[in-house]
Amino acid sequence: MNRLTDKVAIVTGAAQGIGETYAKSLAAEGAKVMVSDLDDPSRVVAEIKASGGTAAGHLADVTDDASIAAMVDATEKEFGAVEILVNNAALFAALRLTPIMEMSNEAWDKTMTVNVRGTFQCIKAVVPSMLKNGRGKIINVSSGTFYYGGPGMADYVSSKGAILGLTRSAAREFGDQNIHVNAIVPGLTISEGVDTHPQLGVAREPTVASRILKREMMPEDLIGTLLFLASEDSDFLSGQSINVDGGRFCQ
Repeated sequence: MNRLTDKVAIVTGAAQGIGETYAKSLAAEGAKVMVSDLDDPSRVVAEIKASGGTAAGHLADVTDDASIAAMVDATEKEFGAVEILVNNAALFAALRLTPIMEMSNEAWDKTMTVNVRGTFQCIKAVVPSMLKNGRGKIINVSSGTFYYGGPGMADYVSSKGAILGLTRSAAREFGDQNIHVNAIVPGLTISEGVDTHPQLGVAREPTVASRILKREMMPEDLIGTLLFLASEDSDFLSGQSINVDGGRFCQ
């Protein structure tokens, strides 16, 4: 407990789902958390405060530089310079399985813009704040679909593969400035968006069968890895991707 006392964190896409779990787990370890999302984050902020944590909320679009700059500015004014960034915001639950030959350029571009460029833009916006502290932990979120392929998900799979490349490049660029950049690679996680998705239900049983640990994965299964990457426990780790998938992909 309290591994992150008084650390300042931003979690994007944190008004619901896995991002909410990330934000609450950081706060439970003592971090001061800016809960950022396109949707109203006030419920998550209120629940963190009710549990004794420290949080504030900010509406932000990760594809808009001015919006991200305002998010960072609000965080610094509320809590101080940023030390932890969790790049969670992404399109997934809203996507529908679409074969490559039927996928429009517009759909492809939208997924890439949010999932890849949004992560890139947030990194650029937050690094100057981290430099004020002389340290930082950037945690990107990829997906196990990159290793599998995921038919009907070429846009999403490609975007999450790009996250791994961005993680490695950013880690090399910022390592000399004591900024660590790593990625979590979740397996199929039964968040609300997945649980209610009209097309993903058929994937749940085969996914469980393919794992070493044969059960469904829940958002809480990601907390340990997140806290490890956010804390001093991972101070000699950068440029890495950690699969959290119950052993589906052994690497």
